Amino acid sequence: MTKEKIDRINELARKMRTIGLTLEEKAEQQDLRDEYRRSVVNNLRSQLDNIEIVDKDKTE
Repeated sequence: MTKEKIDRINELARKMRTIGLTLEEKAEQQDLRDEYRRSVVNNLRSQLDNIEIVDKDKTE
């Protein structure tokens, strides 16, 4: 997820709290939020896949 997209999510959230969003903006906001969630889940999954558990006796 790019910084521009995260900035847009925040911009839409601020606008929603102040003057509200159009239907198109609400749809865009939902799409961006879904993409952000997928990105977070994929990053977490990648980190967890690279974890190696080692016992006290140094065996896997």
